This record gives sequence, structure tokens and C-alpha cells, in this order.
Amino acid sequence: MIEGKISKSIILFALPILLGNLFQQLYNVVDSIVVGNVLGKEALAAVSSTGSLINLIVGLINGIFVGAGVIIARYYGAKNNKSLPKAVHTTIAFGFIAGIIVTAFGVIFTPWLLKLMGTPSDVFADSVTYLRIYFTGGIGIVMYNACVGIFQAIGDSKRPLYYLIVAAITNVVLDILFVAVFNFGVGGAAVATVISQFISAILGFIKLTKVDGDYKIYIKKIKIDGEMLKILMKMGLPTGIQNSIVAFANVIVQSNINQFGSIAMAGSGSYSKLEGFAFLPITSFSVALTTFIGQNLGAKQYDRAKQGARFGIIAGVSLAQIIGIIIWIFAPKLIGLFNSDPAVIEQGVIRARIICLFYFLLALSHCLSGILRGAGKTNIPMIVMLVSWCLIRIAYITIMVKIIPDIRVIFWAYPLTWFISSVAFLVYYKKNINNALGSSS
Repeated sequence: MIEGKISKSIILFALPILLGNLFQQLYNVVDSIVVGNVLGKEALAAVSSTGSLINLIVGLINGIFVGAGVIIARYYGAKNNKSLPKAVHTTIAFGFIAGIIVTAFGVIFTPWLLKLMGTPSDVFADSVTYLRIYFTGGIGIVMYNACVGIFQAIGDSKRPLYYLIVAAITNVVLDILFVAVFNFGVGGAAVATVISQFISAILGFIKLTKVDGDYKIYIKKIKIDGEMLKILMKMGLPTGIQNSIVAFANVIVQSNINQFGSIAMAGSGSYSKLEGFAFLPITSFSVALTTFIGQNLGAKQYDRAKQGARFGIIAGVSLAQIIGIIIWIFAPKLIGLFNSDPAVIEQGVIRARIICLFYFLLALSHCLSGILRGAGKTNIPMIVMLVSWCLIRIAYITIMVKIIPDIRVIFWAYPLTWFISSVAFLVYYKKNINNALGSSS
């Protein structure tokens, strides 16, 4: 990513990430479609409402891998063959340990966390079953993201795509088999997801043991390097905290949605799955920008970094808004894929048509956040997200729902806080662009 046409480099890197994220998103979406159409709206509510809790637990760890990716990209761009292997093996070792922790925490605390979210009694048992089984695959979830972080840091976004295609196809087949044929219920959907995630993780890990280059994994060298772990944590922990904070805020949002009953949960949850697809271009450009900026700053190509940042912002924002308009138009049909109940569809459409015309704000925040991470300014996105997407969002919902007990009040929290974060990022970026992206002087 340090040579060639900038727009081509970013697009060719972002496209496999986009397609890979697409297939990863299929995990939960296929679960929701199969469960919603075979088992009914209560089971759909149980499965579709768990995303925020999953992101809360997994988000911290995955954020650390983002930071690790920035460091690896820097070492790779600078051709630092001494520090690069240490960073790679420390990342993998940390992934194994973190995977065990995620598994234990998720399995033990799932019922307690669901109670805190105010999960209705008619979906509680299914939610516990789905989440507990899901988190038994914690090592697979975490290790896949660790491997992806390494691949993307060295500029390879194609291999993760190939592995996810295999995993996604496996998940679709197993979902139909376990839920529709064998009648294993929501537990069957969770088992299908776990198996698929382990497949993608194993494929990624095996490939990293066979590549040629300083980022190759040697089993005997997998260990924690204390100094390198400190560097990775310094870079990655702010992003991890950011992910967890945002996920925590979404858990609070979900708990407020839960108060409106299982139909509202199913409709809102269906939109959330749809939204997951809509956000893929946004997150893909953000990851591509982080890697592009990291590698070019490592290679001391400051002007190229600035040009890439400008292109990424324009492309990401434009694409996001086009997708938002499409969803606004076709919302009833898209929500109907998950469940045919008119009441469920109505709830999903209400949320979609409030939120999706403001995707450009979300894209702007994510792109600027990705640029700043690539430049090593990971504290800034953390602070902005903490204030806007957590504190302000929670305060707004807590106060306004009591004043106006209407679910639409909750949905408006998203465009409002996206606007605030976008303004904050723009102000910082404009004032500190030279410091953030280095100087060619």
C-alpha cells in the first residue's frame, strides 16, 4: 500500500474486507432468518437481540487487535524484521489467552447480563441458550480476529475473505440442517455459528504458519514478549475500550427497547441485522484507511498518507449514503425477510426510516477514526466515542424515554450522537492534520 495509485490501492484493499465482512455478517443474519421463519418471532427476538451483548464482551479484545494491526503495519512498512516477528507472535499468544477468558466470562455471566438488560421472560431461556453456546466458541472468535489483524496489517485482505466464504457456506448449511431439519432450536443455530467460526480461525492460523516473510508464525515462538505487549496494549487498549464503551451503550439502548416487548425486539433486531450489512462499506474503508495510513507513515510517505485520507473519507461517506437511501426505499421488503408478521415489519421499518438517511454521519466518524488510529492517535477516537456514543446517548435515552415513552425516541439517539461525533472529529482533524499524519517538511 506504499506504492501505486492511491485510490486503487485503498479500493483493492477495502473490497476484500468488505466482502469478507459481508460473509461474516451472514453468520448471525442466517441464524436470524432461519430462526425467525422456522421457530417464530419469540425465537427471532432471542437471537437478534444478542448482538449488543456479544459486541460488549468481544469488542474489548478485538479493539486490541486493531491496535496490534497498526503496530504490525508500521513495522511492515518500515521493513523492521526484528520487531515484526515479536509483534506477530505476541498477538497470537495474547489471542489464545483472551479467547479462554472470553469463553469463561460469556458462559458464566450470560444469564446475569441478560437480566440486567431486562430481557422479557418469553425470550429469556432461548437467549441464554444461544449466547452460552455461542461463547463456547470464544477461542475461535478471538483467534480469527487475531489472524485477520495480521493479514490486513501486511496488506493482505484477500485470504481472510476466502476463509470467510468457506465458513459462511458452512454456517448456512448447518443452520438449515440443525434448525429446520433436526429441530435443535436456537441452540442449533448457535452451534452452527461456533463451528463456522472455528473453521475460519483454523484456516487463517494454518496459513500464517506457512507463509514466507517476517510475519510467519512459528509454533515454538508463540509467547508473550513483555515489552511488545506493552506497545500493543498502549496502541490497542484505547480502541478496545472504545469498542466496549460503545457496545455497553448499545446494551443500554437494547434494554430500553426490550421494555416495549418481544415484537419491538424482533422488529428492531431485524433492522439491526440489516444495518450490519449497510455498515460494511463504512467499516471496510475505516480498516483500509488505518492500514494505509500506518504503512505509509512507517515508510515516511506523509503526502501519500494525506492524499489517501482525503480519498477514503469522500469514498466512504458517499457509498454509505447511497446504501442508506436504498434501505429507506426498500425497508419493508428487507425487514420482511426475517419475519412475515406485519407488526414486526412495522417496528423494523420505523427504525430503518429514522436512521438510514444519516449513514453519511456514521461513515464520516468511522473514516476519521480509522485515519487517526493509523496515525497512532488511538486516544482521540476513544474519547470522542466515550462522550458522544456512550455518555450523551445514554443520558438522552434515559431522560427522553421518561418524558416521551415512544420507541422512536430511542431510535433518534443514533443520528443525534453520530452528528456530535462527526463534528468533534472534524474539528480535531482540521486543527491537527499535520501532527496526525506527519509532516513532509
